[in-house]
Amino acid sequence: MSVKDKVIEIIAEQAVLETSDVTMESTLEDLGIDSLGLVESIFAIEEAFDITVPFNANEPSESDFDISSVATIVAGIDKLVAEQA
Repeated sequence: MSVKDKVIEIIAEQAVLETSDVTMESTLEDLGIDSLGLVESIFAIEEAFDITVPFNANEPSESDFDISSVATIVAGIDKLVAEQA
């Protein structure tokens, strides 16, 4: 399973949606994911990929990790996974 597919699966699960409802252009807000859902998504992503996401839950806008859309989340995780390899 690709990083993209796994991230979409995790985000869809948090939003209680079908994976087909989650697009790369979707924002977490579009999907109805609140701050708690975001934190749970980040934890699930960290666990799935065995990475640490540089994310500040208290100040998401000041984080190095871009959570503005599914595409930016996937890109960030791709980068973290590559750095670990």
